[in-house]
Amino acid sequence: MKQLLLPIVAAAAFIIVVGILTKNSLNLKPSSSPTPVRKEIKVGNYSLNVEIADSEDERKKGLSGRNTLEENTGMLFSFGQENVLPSFWMKGMLIPIDIIWINDGKIAKIDKSVQPEPGKTDSDLSFYRPNAPIDFVLEVPAGFSGKNNIGVGDKVIIER
Repeated sequence: MKQLLLPIVAAAAFIIVVGILTKNSLNLKPSSSPTPVRKEIKVGNYSLNVEIADSEDERKKGLSGRNTLEENTGMLFSFGQENVLPSFWMKGMLIPIDIIWINDGKIAKIDKSVQPEPGKTDSDLSFYRPNAPIDFVLEVPAGFSGKNNIGVGDKVIIER
C-alpha cells in the first residue's frame, strides 16, 4: 500500500506545483512600455516639457488615445533628418491640439485647435501638412498658441 501511495502523493504534489506556477505566470502583468523620453524645449518665451516621438512606431501612435494633455506639455516629433514633408491626421485622437511646424529653429506654420474627427473612416480623415519642408512637429494642447501669443517666425530652441 505504501508503495502505491507514495507515487500518487508525488504526482498530486507535482500537479499542484505546476498549477500554482501556471496560475502565477498568467497573473503576471506584461512588461510595460519603456518610459517615454522627455525633453524641455523653449517655444517663444515659454518652456515646455515634451515627450519625444523619434521612432516610426512612436510617430504613428502620437497622442492618439489620450484623454488629456497637460498645460505646458506636448509631443515633439523628430524625423531623424531635416527638410521633410510629413502628413498628420487625427486618427484615434480624443483631444484637440495645436500643430506647430518647425523649420530651422523657427515656427513655419501653426494649425490651431485641430479637432478630433470621431466616427470618420481613415479615408475620410483630414490631413495636415506644412507649407514647406520642416525639421520637427510639435503638438500641444489646443489654444496654447493663441493664449501665449506664439506665431510664425517665433524661435524654438530644441537641445539635441
